[in-house]
Amino acid sequence: MTRPGATWRNWARSAAVRPQRMEFPRTVGAVARAVTAARARGMPIKAVGAGHSFTGIAVAPGALLDLTDLSGVVSVDAERARVTFLAGTRLHQIPKLLAPYGLAMANLGDIDRQSISGAISTGTHGTGVRFGGLSTQVVGVALVAGDGEMLRVNEHENADMLPAVALGLGALGILVEVTLQCVPAFLLSAVEKPEPLDEVRASLHQRAAEADHFEFYWFPHTDSAMTKTNTRLPESAPRKPLGVIGGWVDDTLVGGALHQAACGIAKAVPASVPAIAQASVRVWGDRAFTDASHKVFATSRSVRFREMEYALPASAVGAAFDRLRGLIDDEGWRVSFPVEVRFAAADDRWLSTAYDRDTAYIAVHRYWREDPSEYFEAVEQIMRAHDGRPHWGKMHTLGVADLAPRYPRFADFVALRDRLDPDRLFGNRYLTRVLGE
Repeated sequence: MTRPGATWRNWARSAAVRPQRMEFPRTVGAVARAVTAARARGMPIKAVGAGHSFTGIAVAPGALLDLTDLSGVVSVDAERARVTFLAGTRLHQIPKLLAPYGLAMANLGDIDRQSISGAISTGTHGTGVRFGGLSTQVVGVALVAGDGEMLRVNEHENADMLPAVALGLGALGILVEVTLQCVPAFLLSAVEKPEPLDEVRASLHQRAAEADHFEFYWFPHTDSAMTKTNTRLPESAPRKPLGVIGGWVDDTLVGGALHQAACGIAKAVPASVPAIAQASVRVWGDRAFTDASHKVFATSRSVRFREMEYALPASAVGAAFDRLRGLIDDEGWRVSFPVEVRFAAADDRWLSTAYDRDTAYIAVHRYWREDPSEYFEAVEQIMRAHDGRPHWGKMHTLGVADLAPRYPRFADFVALRDRLDPDRLFGNRYLTRVLGE
């Protein structure tokens, strides 16, 4: 289906565009035809998923392909636990699709609203020192290249391209299929609780090393850390899920409605932020439960926000966090959203923020109705000083001159882009900024 362009906005309302035309392909063939038509018109074309990137990476001023209807399972290799999905499949749909085969994704982030193609293309990740980002689960893709032809990349075809196309920023073509290496379905035993921040900071690397998945949130203006520790268990282990009422209170009432109200109050009365933060620590996140992995990894995010996240060498995360903590105090800023710290294993994806180094992530957020510029720019200076790499789908100010030295395979990626999209059919302003003309 095709219609004249209406205004498209991302979830965070930090990017918007009125494309010349919008298309809603239901088949791989329809995507190929759309690319061929766009090329004939000299019109740039880009695919969008759920719009959960905070940057302009998905902004499509020419032809916009909404892949919502390109969804579902293409094929299953049960023996090798490999499943191929159409590119528009949302992460939250995947557990149900995998359930008949007793499979799960090996790791997830804390939001599952994204499409699988968007999530891998921007470097979405979860936490856990032995687990890579979502792109490391990719063992094959099919994409429509700039000439309208299908390009398959897997262990048998064009295998040398996989580290590039599995995290390709949407710059190499339109992904239409993604093949994931899955694992047997498993449970997670979750312990979430407030702890003294200084104790968590002192034992941070030990905690991360000893847990399957560890992260913490720090509410500025408090001395507490909200820790999350998840332990992997076989699917046959006893389940102790959150009760219906308890889960609703924690996630919908406290994490949604009350947090929304608190953000509104904080924006109107910034002096109230420290008291709100102290109250949040008292009511948020003191619980233990065991459930299917996807139900523990991902949580609801009903309050809109804007986010910047930097990947640091794991050894630098403590020093960077300390400087960030001091910055907020020194500037007297009133920050109503928590700072998040997570971990990931080194990987081989050329543009992965964890390429060739064990990594820790520090993420900062602001309520979407507040201007994040001053806060984010100051934090960014700290992260850059610690050899940080910005998340491709989250807000940052770096350009190609800053980014190229941070990625050993950057030139190789750009060279592959020149081969697959020499006319920049899939380009936009964001990609020009981060990859060059």
